[in-house]
Amino acid sequence: MSCFYHNKLILALALILAALLSSTEKSSAIFGRTLKKSKIKRSTSPGEFIIVSGGTALRKWENLRKEKYQHDRWWGNFIRPARARIQELQNEYGNQCEITWLVYKPSYESRSNEDNKPLISWIESVRDKYKIRLLWITEGKDIINYINNGKDRSQIKIAGFEYYGHSNRHAFLIDYSNRIIGVSTVWLHEEELTEINRFSFLRRSKCVSYGCNTGESMSKKWRKATGVSMRAAIGKTDYTNPLKPTVVAPGYWNDSKSIFKRKK
Repeated sequence: MSCFYHNKLILALALILAALLSSTEKSSAIFGRTLKKSKIKRSTSPGEFIIVSGGTALRKWENLRKEKYQHDRWWGNFIRPARARIQELQNEYGNQCEITWLVYKPSYESRSNEDNKPLISWIESVRDKYKIRLLWITEGKDIINYINNGKDRSQIKIAGFEYYGHSNRHAFLIDYSNRIIGVSTVWLHEEELTEINRFSFLRRSKCVSYGCNTGESMSKKWRKATGVSMRAAIGKTDYTNPLKPTVVAPGYWNDSKSIFKRKK
């Protein structure tokens, strides 16, 4: 009898341990390996870091295109690099680093139905693993509202802003080819950037857009509106590397010395 209760106790302890580790295992299984932690950490971060993940396209639309023009074969194109960046920031500043992750929810809900996978739960597992703030957004102006009012900006300034998603030279295309093939129904246009409170940012805030073509116009409007430069692509970006998007040749980052002339 004692052996029976002994085995029951071991089973109960195993279930508790599994529950504690479930979010870590879930996140690692879905998004791949965890980055190694750096040996040197700063005691405090300079301010808040905002990461934005735009929405994914639906395969039912993209499969109608020629293969070379298709987008988002994998649903996590804009989620995985954001997760990697969260890891990098926590490696640099420690777990006390203030990170807020804005994610466009409607696209992942519809793609979840299409793929028959619990994408929302998987995204939330990243929040749980790294203990960051996840905010679901439904429109472009949610980004501006959070920049201006998400924190007391007289006390907590924005140290970094990064965008992962579809875009063109004039706008972040928060939704793209999800509701309508090849069309954006939700965006943040460069002309709306004037609504940003420029005092929300630190003077040396690091802002990056990993969307296509935003270095051709939108980044200039960003600097004019915020007083902070935005590193952005002149040309297309490629998310084949799940850890860090790159610029497709002959394009280049707007802070490099390359010269790229758009083909007519």
